[in-house]
Amino acid sequence: MSFVTTGADGATRCGWAAVEPETTYHDEEWGFPLEGDDAFFERVALEGFQSGLSWRTILTKRENFRAAFVGFSIEKVARFTDSDVDRLLGDAGIIRHRGKIEATINNARRAEELIEKEGSLPGFFWRFEAEAAAEPQSQTTSVESVALSKDLKKRGWKFVGPTTMFALLQASGIVNDHAVQCVTRERVAAARAAARPAGPIG
Repeated sequence: MSFVTTGADGATRCGWAAVEPETTYHDEEWGFPLEGDDAFFERVALEGFQSGLSWRTILTKRENFRAAFVGFSIEKVARFTDSDVDRLLGDAGIIRHRGKIEATINNARRAEELIEKEGSLPGFFWRFEAEAAAEPQSQTTSVESVALSKDLKKRGWKFVGPTTMFALLQASGIVNDHAVQCVTRERVAAARAAARPAGPIG
């Protein structure tokens, strides 16, 4: 059974959401479908920056990231130059990791290519939808996240390993991995049903 916690409000949540800022993120964002190309790009970027770190670190710096990467506009980040890399390496408000910064800029350029070829990031990522594991949050990768990682790497994306991509699928609503007892699970299920692209997936 997935680990859950009961908050001061009496609500049962996924165990990792016991305190802020995780609680609000869990209740309002985690697992709810994303809308638009830039939203998916932001999530890929932040999941990449999170690699090796705690998600709390990313949450507390998220607004700084948004300012530094101009709202994660694919069009704008794709035009970043070496001077922008230097600027970002000097920004104490974000994770100053050259490889991750350069990967984010690279991925913006690759995102433009993918959108031109495939139509949209949401349409592309939803192709890797699958049923959640029988026991939510019992795995850190999936067949689909491995396939997604391989596809993106072939297209030149960076910092998109299978674990990072599984976290993306969980966070973006492509898989509903909330605990069965979690107060948010059914809201996510309804949001997914409304947002899921029409037609076959895969």
